[in-house]
Amino acid sequence: MQSAINDRLGAPVIASATAGGGFTRAFAAVVTTRAGDRAFLKAAPLHGPDAAGYARESTVTSLLPATVRAARPRWTMVAEDHFVVCLDAVDGHVPALPWNPAELDAALTAWHEASHALRNPSDELSAVGLAPLSEIVRHELSWWSEIAAGRVPMPPAPPWAADRIGTLASLEQELPALVNGTAMLHGDLRIDNTLIDGYGKAWLCDWAWPCTGQPWFDTVTLLVTAYASGLDADRLLEPWNAPAQGVDGALAAMGGYWLTRAAGGRSSASPHSRQHQRFSGGQALQWLAARRGWAS
Repeated sequence: MQSAINDRLGAPVIASATAGGGFTRAFAAVVTTRAGDRAFLKAAPLHGPDAAGYARESTVTSLLPATVRAARPRWTMVAEDHFVVCLDAVDGHVPALPWNPAELDAALTAWHEASHALRNPSDELSAVGLAPLSEIVRHELSWWSEIAAGRVPMPPAPPWAADRIGTLASLEQELPALVNGTAMLHGDLRIDNTLIDGYGKAWLCDWAWPCTGQPWFDTVTLLVTAYASGLDADRLLEPWNAPAQGVDGALAAMGGYWLTRAAGGRSSASPHSRQHQRFSGGQALQWLAARRGWAS
């Protein structure tokens, strides 16, 4: 596979820096060739879930409007039963926790610009197959409802959660109507899917799971780590005109999803994924408790 990659790049790879921050076991690295070219390579087994995500990301990023700050694909290929995608390399770093306020502002600005450009996705983007967020919530993010029905065990959660399962389930069930919309969302907006370049501008990465709905939902998922950083997440959310019930529903749904996944045993993906899910779920519910005046 290395020989095939060298051929496509036009020169041998002489340096490789693994990309940090992700939650997959697939290969992802910034490479430098003998000719001085830099590129971002991703590779995954052809018949695994990561390959499908990489293929979708390649298609989506090739169709994004020019004002969306995201790395664009150069080429894809199949070699030795692996799917390989080559994207432009962004010279930047993943923000650290706690958030630097200036870097968080850059990330929110980049998402605001992207969401404006994607409020009416092109026919080509729509043809990729953008699932409605409302359906994703119903079928993938309604774990409190499953717990309330006795179909899923209660995961480790804040002490107050056991007495409020009915309320958490109701918030989940009200959410689909509140996130319904036709704008295109990133679908997985979080700190590790953001890069800050040398000019302080933010780039949005990993466009493997776009969907349609209300852009404020992605903003809430990004701001969970802002809340965890001790920043005023509710103030930062104000420009997005998110309905209070919708924000609470998003925090309940994402908190339930993350904590349930974290309790699922060892992950076949990154060894850090369960830790990330446990932390994110706990912070989402803590933010929800603070908004509702519940004892956390």
